[in-house]
Amino acid sequence: MQPTLFPMEPKPKPQPAPSASQISRKALNEAQYEAVTTVSGPVLVIAGAGSGKTRTLVYRLAHLVEQGVPPEQILLLTFTRKAAQEMLHRASMLLDDSCRRVMGGTFHATANLLLRRYCRHLGYESNFTIIDQSDAEGIVNLLKSSLNLGGENKRFPSKRVVISILSKSVNKGMGIEELVEAEYGHFHDFADDLQTIALHYKRFKLEHSLMDYDDLLVNWRRVLEEFPEVHAELANRFSHIMVDEYQDTNPIQAGIVRLMAAKHNNVMVVGDDSQSIYSFRGADFRNIMEFPSLFPDTRLIRLEENYRSTQKILDLTNAIIEKAQEKYTKTLFTNITGGEKPVVYGARDEATQARYVAEKIVALRNAGEPLDEMAVLFRSGFHSYKLELELTHRQVEFEKRGGLKLNELAHNKDVISYLRVVANPHDHLSWNRLLLQLDKVGPKTAQNILSRVKSAEDPLAALKEYPAGKTWKEGLADLLEMLESIRQQGMSMGQMFERIMDYYEPIFERLYHDDYPRRRRDLDELGRVMGGYVELQSFLDDASLDPPQAGAVEEDGGKRLVLSTIHSAKGLEWDTVFIINLAEGRFPSAQAVLPAHKEEERRLLYVAATRARKQLYLVYPQEVMSYDSSSAAGGPSPFLQELPHALTQAPVATAWQHQSVAYGAEQEERPDYSIPPLRSSYPPGLSSSAGVAPAQKIKLGNRVRHPFFGEGVVEKVVSPKSLEVLFARHGRKTLHLDYAKLELVE
Repeated sequence: MQPTLFPMEPKPKPQPAPSASQISRKALNEAQYEAVTTVSGPVLVIAGAGSGKTRTLVYRLAHLVEQGVPPEQILLLTFTRKAAQEMLHRASMLLDDSCRRVMGGTFHATANLLLRRYCRHLGYESNFTIIDQSDAEGIVNLLKSSLNLGGENKRFPSKRVVISILSKSVNKGMGIEELVEAEYGHFHDFADDLQTIALHYKRFKLEHSLMDYDDLLVNWRRVLEEFPEVHAELANRFSHIMVDEYQDTNPIQAGIVRLMAAKHNNVMVVGDDSQSIYSFRGADFRNIMEFPSLFPDTRLIRLEENYRSTQKILDLTNAIIEKAQEKYTKTLFTNITGGEKPVVYGARDEATQARYVAEKIVALRNAGEPLDEMAVLFRSGFHSYKLELELTHRQVEFEKRGGLKLNELAHNKDVISYLRVVANPHDHLSWNRLLLQLDKVGPKTAQNILSRVKSAEDPLAALKEYPAGKTWKEGLADLLEMLESIRQQGMSMGQMFERIMDYYEPIFERLYHDDYPRRRRDLDELGRVMGGYVELQSFLDDASLDPPQAGAVEEDGGKRLVLSTIHSAKGLEWDTVFIINLAEGRFPSAQAVLPAHKEEERRLLYVAATRARKQLYLVYPQEVMSYDSSSAAGGPSPFLQELPHALTQAPVATAWQHQSVAYGAEQEERPDYSIPPLRSSYPPGLSSSAGVAPAQKIKLGNRVRHPFFGEGVVEKVVSPKSLEVLFARHGRKTLHLDYAKLELVE
């Protein structure tokens, strides 16, 4: 069931709506209009950040249909299902509902739809199961055991690393041995074993009618390359192809686009080379750079007018990307007036950086700026830890982007496994999971059961005849009875969930006895999601291809500050953006050694800076904490040092600003300021007359008080600036003295 993203407006009756082409003259700038109305041949649209690429794609969809192209012959490929749905909805609002007949979706979702029809050419049944990473890791574990690989050798790569190697090999188009040499040199001795696992993994999936995410793309490309009749049918079916975010494609996706467009070359790709930041997922910067050579006579169109940010922010982002070694040259401009220069602030250390950002956020909130219109972005997840504590201390609500998705939670995977064996009775991976839930059934027994029914035409019927052991015979019968009931015709998805929970509830409470009440909320959310579907296969496909995020909807509807890695923030925007830890060795990452890696780090900073609409803060510590808890020199990132001073400003002096160096045009003219001690947050009845204790005064055995953990005893001096303290109510904690705000208890 396709969700409605926007309420449908009633169609006006007196007069027909103006055509898309009439509207586009007024709604599009010259470059956008050129992209919309160029309908034949290859087109590369370099769309700068905030330049209206979605609007351009929407109007082009409507224009193609208006010009007589049957909507069924248009293929729109995106990287999120939401993006495709929004574009098709907006195009239908411009023209008519015929735009909804366009095939639009992610590469993986489109591959799934097409392979349900064509996978027979590759030896698969149309009801193949899509497996996620944890499923794949389970298969690798089985293979390692059956092949006697790894064993007691602790150096053998873990199942997660093995899957990562296999996936990268596919997405980067590299052989196992080549990839190991390039990125996993410490596993050189196991290259042959990894190759063996790869071969058996591929065979296992085919035998059990399973496909992982990579297989969806690989098999789509295979049916195009290896079966001319399929290639001809699909090339004739889709006369016009449009691809969003082309800079994020991997070699397989680029190959699919080339094959799908081979008969007509009516392909338009939209993207921004300056926002290519996903090489770790297999995205290849070369795809967008080499598009004109793959498609001769490509028309190159640049979208440079920005509708998001002030010109002073754009001047800085233009300067960041100007130093890129390879790029499609473009200069972003805007008609948005006003705004302040971006602020560059050099804090004394990471603790001071956290205090500065937190206090600035509080000040902005107090001045009326909504928390959800502010974001703090960072290179790596651990860069925000000190800030998270500082925000919590000030009772600033925030959300950190990330977390497990609903289908990745163990208890939800249990429920989904019941549905998967109903949809695909030969899904032995799910069968194995369900059998192991039965009391008195272990891995060996489960494998013996499955080996007996492996070749059965109907595994469910075969299991009914299996000579079960006395201790688990009743449990198996109950499982089979439940499965038989939910595969009956006419049962809704909501009813399936209720029937599964009737059976699963006692198993669930036994398996997760420590915290099953908390986990039950996840199951309730899964039930609500299932209730929105009509077909079982549609739910299973969506759960695998575009799973809902756990806790994605805030029950309290509260507005919260966003903390996010830059990779997770791409495509989003806020009025105010802070980019933190812009220090030497942190940004670019110390691991970015090769020139190509440093160039991607530059693009990462560009993406972060272009998220800001009105205010941008670039913050770095002059001292950073190393892994052994010692301080090391930091200083501004090389990317900051390259920027002309005239494009930035030092922070406006306030009463609480810490004595720091502001790296900008006016830095030498700024006086120093110091922050007074923070207001105590002790519970009522506790107060301090001594204030925060200097580090050198706290010794082994001292009694100390922490504003949150209460009173405790110093049990260990870890380093000159960190201690282990045993608290009566909260146990043992390791605290850093620059940050913990400990006081001695007399």
